[in-house]
Amino acid sequence: MELPKIDNYQDLLINDIPLIDVRAPIEFNQGAFPFAQNLPLMNDEERHRVGIRYKEQGQEKAIDLGHELVSDNIKHTRVNNWAKFSRQHPQGALYCFRGGLRSKISQQWIYDATGIMYPRISGGYKALRRFLINELETSAQQIQPLILGGRTGTGKTLLLNRLEQQIDLEGIFNHRGSAFGKHAQPQPGQIDIENNLSITLLKHRRNTIGRLVFEDEASNIGSRQVPKILFNVMSQSPLIMLEEEVETRINNVYQEYIIDALLEHQTLNGKEEGFNSWADNLTTAMSKIERRLGSQRYKELQTILSNAISEQNHANNPESHKEWIRILLLDYYDPMYDYQLAKKTEQIVFHGNTESVLNYLQRQYGVS
Repeated sequence: MELPKIDNYQDLLINDIPLIDVRAPIEFNQGAFPFAQNLPLMNDEERHRVGIRYKEQGQEKAIDLGHELVSDNIKHTRVNNWAKFSRQHPQGALYCFRGGLRSKISQQWIYDATGIMYPRISGGYKALRRFLINELETSAQQIQPLILGGRTGTGKTLLLNRLEQQIDLEGIFNHRGSAFGKHAQPQPGQIDIENNLSITLLKHRRNTIGRLVFEDEASNIGSRQVPKILFNVMSQSPLIMLEEEVETRINNVYQEYIIDALLEHQTLNGKEEGFNSWADNLTTAMSKIERRLGSQRYKELQTILSNAISEQNHANNPESHKEWIRILLLDYYDPMYDYQLAKKTEQIVFHGNTESVLNYLQRQYGVS
């Protein structure tokens, strides 16, 4: 009996259909999809051994070894995991790398154990990945980006999150886009970012949204790269400049990098360890820009930072962080941003504060 296959990749991805990824963990960690769960047919060691057998003795002997390794209690546990998932997500599907033997075996074992005819994805991970690469190229050609620029601390991300017609690249990349922008959790891999970004753009295209607002970003966000085909389109798009007073900017940076970031670390790692990891993150970030700051200015700022961390730790007073934030904004980030902005003056179509930018986006482009 032929068990069902599906190949409507767009519906699977747009509708956030839960997926079973039966590839080995090492494959899953190299790239996957946002709504996939790794429930492997073989673990990394088993896959490695089967691969060696395949090279030395051919496919038939490799299959025999696979069945030998995944049998009895091991097989029972893995089938139970798939069965549980398939009952919880009856609309879902499963896949392996190419939609071949591993997904067929998994699908058959689910059916044998439960009677559930759980579909497998034609072409597997490879076909889904190729689909998303192609769709990312199509999206870059069809969307009409508007770029939200502004000096550090103007609240670009805060404004962006008030819009429906926007793509939060820093959210997808899990990085705030500066030397101090590292989160408590590591960035996703490049492939995971591209897959997520392509799906997000595909959803906007389905909703027939024309204009999309992006924050002005460098070609890299953290250690990951904005896909060139998208970055090239963004770099030629209209630029809307968000402007705010210095005190507002200092408070925005203080809230994001001191208050919110500390909470993020402590939520993940506990109060004491979280404070230490957050403080280490700030200190390391400052050291990354030592060369640009110059040795003397770097030592001054690092001292102010260290004193602020100590005062916060012992007196529960984080306000002194605003001293180094002010210096860093005015003496480092502003001149650097202004230098980069001088290359983009012809793209600028509007300047204004948060409310005037929101009104302009609505009035001029129908962005809500």
